[in-house]
Amino acid sequence: MRIGKTIGTVTLSQSHPTLRGGVLRMVVPLSATELQQGDGKGEPLVAWDSLGAGDGQLVAFSEGGEAAQPFKPEHKPIDAFLAAIIDKLDFT
Repeated sequence: MRIGKTIGTVTLSQSHPTLRGGVLRMVVPLSATELQQGDGKGEPLVAWDSLGAGDGQLVAFSEGGEAAQPFKPEHKPIDAFLAAIIDKLDFT
């Protein structure tokens, strides 16, 4: 699981029927240094969001084979999903 920042929404003219009930969000992964600065320089990715994250929010996301695991037996065609919306991070 990684932490990233949402930067936008993906809009589709047509989508797979199993994608109903959520939104595709653009997420920029953040390194530990970028978390403290607030901006990421990584390559954005598209993640499935059924939690309702807004633009600019910190989120925890999972990628790869683990991303589709929570959706069995429905099998959504996704490679990344938002697992949590992060309210606050404390650095010690």
